[in-house]
Amino acid sequence: MLGVRTSPHRESRRGSRKDLGVHNIKMKTVLFVCVHNSGRSQMAEAFFNLLAKGEAQAISAGTQPAEKVNPVVAEAMKEVGIDISANKPKMLTFDMVEKAHKMITMGCGAEAGAVCPAGFIETEDWALEDPEGKPIEQVRKIRDDIKGRVIRLIAALPSGEER
Repeated sequence: MLGVRTSPHRESRRGSRKDLGVHNIKMKTVLFVCVHNSGRSQMAEAFFNLLAKGEAQAISAGTQPAEKVNPVVAEAMKEVGIDISANKPKMLTFDMVEKAHKMITMGCGAEAGAVCPAGFIETEDWALEDPEGKPIEQVRKIRDDIKGRVIRLIAALPSGEER
């Protein structure tokens, strides 16, 4: 596992991953969750999928998805060569949680209260500032923090056959 504590029942309920777009059933899936799925979790998903080079996959979702990705976040990501402007925020589903090997919340506890998914499954929380309404300079700092955390997460993934 990826260092996350899970229910003993989770292994047997994983089932098919085709709805997550995963073709290799053994591929580790990391689920990044924030409230609106328009900033932090979108950045984390994009960095993870780029940097994991097909060895693992990330998906992202929100408990109250926005209409679109935050345009300042999309601009900050475009500055580092990643275009997320066409991504669509997605609603978090129980199925996504069940099929993920690890779930990371993006600091949603303080801003979301009862809608934070941390109560459904044991998670790791990255307590990140929300980029909503922030100037591009602050969004860049959040982006760079997320990238660093994703790099450390990927480095901690099991290698070889364990993956």
